Amino acid sequence: MKSPYTVGIWLAVLAATGFSFKAILVKLAYALPAPIPLEAVTLLALRMVFALPAFIWVGLRESRNAAPLARRDWLFIVVLGLLGYYGASIFDFIGLRYITAGLERLILFTYPTLTVLIGVLFLGHRLSRRELAALGLCYAGIAAAFAHDLQLSHDDTAVWIGAAFIFASSLSYALYLVGGGQMIARLGAARFTALAMLASTAATLLHFLLTQPLSALDQPWQIYALALAMALFSTVLPVFAQSAAVHRIGAGRAALVGTVGPLLTIFFAWRLLGESISTAQIAGAALVVAGVLLVSRRST
Repeated sequence: MKSPYTVGIWLAVLAATGFSFKAILVKLAYALPAPIPLEAVTLLALRMVFALPAFIWVGLRESRNAAPLARRDWLFIVVLGLLGYYGASIFDFIGLRYITAGLERLILFTYPTLTVLIGVLFLGHRLSRRELAALGLCYAGIAAAFAHDLQLSHDDTAVWIGAAFIFASSLSYALYLVGGGQMIARLGAARFTALAMLASTAATLLHFLLTQPLSALDQPWQIYALALAMALFSTVLPVFAQSAAVHRIGAGRAALVGTVGPLLTIFFAWRLLGESISTAQIAGAALVVAGVLLVSRRST
């Protein structure tokens, strides 16, 4: 029988793989021929609807014996859900129309450095030398990967637009993490995540209904299959696998294992999407991972 530590490591690997595969599934969906153009909000709505039953179940289970929420709590849940799961996701899905999956994952992976910057700019935190070095490594790595995409792209403007949307996604998620810390401490990670997901699902469906006709759902079955895979393998499964991994091996080790994410995305994008791999891209990924590891280390 495997030890809890070994199980925790494999759960963290499973979570990193699931999260990394999301961009691949999105790009595969965009590449499919469809009678009606597939918009980002349509694909996101399908993903959220397919994931919804799991989060309803978790929300009900975790709220069964818990204290009722005050109006202020609900306000924070809605705002943070809009940032973390609606805002971050819609920006990400739009950005993936313009840039490679590998560059997308590297930009998204900078959210720990953005949480540091948010603390410095708005919460009065001081920037340490370690954090400053981490910022330099991360953004040097993104510059290298960005140069790789510009070199291969026939439309430099598209790369800039896509990168801007993905950066907005990373910033939204960083704001969610900064604001969600207190709520997670009060409600528990599972309850807060489930309720925030419900709020973001409602916002996504409202966005879809206000901007798209119902005929936009007339998509090939392959798109529904990819959205279902996205909901299960890249949303529900990694969320719970990550929580279980943190429980067994701690948040620090789980985050350490998660740094394989950008490299997994680059590999999957090369193998399944035919995206090229260059020395600059690998060097960029290594710099970003090194920066995230540095900024994530506890002070000794």
